[in-house]
Amino acid sequence: MRIFTEPQQGASYDDLLRVAQAAERLGFDAFFRSDHYLRMGDGDPAPGPTDAWITLAGLARETSRIRLGTLVSAATFRLPGPLAISVAQVDQMSGGRVELGLGTGWFEEEHTAYGIPFPSLGERFERLEEQLEIVTGLWAADKPFSFEGAHYRLADSPGLPKPAQRPRPPVIIGGGGAKRTPRLVARFADEYNVPFHLPEDTAAAFDRVRQACDAAGRETVLLSAAQIICAGRDEAEIARRAAGIGRNVDELRVNGLAGTPQEIVDKIGRFAEMGAERLYLQVLDLHDLEHLELIAAEVLPHV
Repeated sequence: MRIFTEPQQGASYDDLLRVAQAAERLGFDAFFRSDHYLRMGDGDPAPGPTDAWITLAGLARETSRIRLGTLVSAATFRLPGPLAISVAQVDQMSGGRVELGLGTGWFEEEHTAYGIPFPSLGERFERLEEQLEIVTGLWAADKPFSFEGAHYRLADSPGLPKPAQRPRPPVIIGGGGAKRTPRLVARFADEYNVPFHLPEDTAAAFDRVRQACDAAGRETVLLSAAQIICAGRDEAEIARRAAGIGRNVDELRVNGLAGTPQEIVDKIGRFAEMGAERLYLQVLDLHDLEHLELIAAEVLPHV
C-alpha cells in the first residue's frame, strides 16, 4: 500500500514533506509522486510545479524507511544519461530506497508551457525504449558503456555513479497500451502498473503483460494498480472529502476507491484477486492528514 501524490495540482515541497513523513510514520510502504510541470484542469496553479527528482532527493534525506519514486517520469523531460545519474544519486542519498517509473510522456500542454519538445506518439515510444536501454545499461555496466540508437548516442560512458541498490533500482512501466507497453514491460520492467482503470480493464491489461512475459521467456513482473482514494467513516465524511477534491461520490465509487473503510477493503480485494500485489493510493488533498490516518488505521491492517 503506497501513497501517490499529484503535486502539480498545487503543492510546495513542504506540503510533500509533511505527507511523506506522515506516510512513513503511519506504516505505508512508499511515497510516490507524479512527474508533471503543469496543473491539469481549472483552478489556481499556485504555487507552481516542483521537480520530481529534486523533491525526491530532499525526501531521501528527510525520511528513513519509506520507499520513494515516480509514477511516472516522462522520457521527454530528461536526457537518459543525466536521468541515470540523478536516479542513482538519489538512490545513494536514500540508502537504496528509490524506484524509477518511466513512461512516454503524454500531456502536451505542459510541454508547450515549458518549451519541451513533444514528438509524435510513435517517436515517444522509440525514445522511451532507448532511454530504458540506456538507463539500465549505465547502471549495470562494469566497463565503458556505448549506445547507438535513432535518438541517442553514448560513447565510452563510465556509467557512474552507480545506484546503492544492486543490480539496480526497480523499474516501473505503466499504462494500458495493448502492444508496445507489454513488450517493453517484458523486456525492461520489474513492475507493471495500471493507473486509474476499472477492475475488469485492469485484469485485461495484466493478462496482456503475462502473455508478453511468457513470450519473452521470463516470469511475470510484479503487478500493481493505482486508484484515487476517498475514505470516510460515514456518508457525510465521504461527501466532504469528495467535495474537497471536486469529485462526485457516486462517480468515485465506480472509478476509484471511495466509501467506508470496509467498502474500500472489499474493492481492494477485487484487485488482489486479479493478481495485483501492490496498490498506489492517489490522495489529492495533501493538507488532509487525517485522511491518511483513517486509511492507515482502518484499511491498511486488513489488506
